[in-house]
Amino acid sequence: MTDQPLEQRVEITVPEDAEVGVYAGFASVWRTQESFVLDFATEVRPPEVAQDPDSGSRYVHVPARVVARVRIPPGQVWELMKALEKNLSAYERDAGARRDDA
Repeated sequence: MTDQPLEQRVEITVPEDAEVGVYAGFASVWRTQESFVLDFATEVRPPEVAQDPDSGSRYVHVPARVVARVRIPPGQVWELMKALEKNLSAYERDAGARRDDA
């Protein structure tokens, strides 16, 4: 027997009520000292023009609701970024490259 560490295999189980997932049109990322927070959100009504009461300037107000909030430890951010890059590259190979600068 060798002193090599054993391979780690994580078995992920998705609860039945979460299997279909939820749609999110955009995500917001912020952090605390202990974790990075990913808020996935979707619009709840069409955008509307509003006016800032302090400055009087007009802006487009987009009412949205968080459909999922995920907190991850800082050490997992790199793993998440690598997984996203790997999957985005595979997607671009399959579907053709598309990059949005917006």
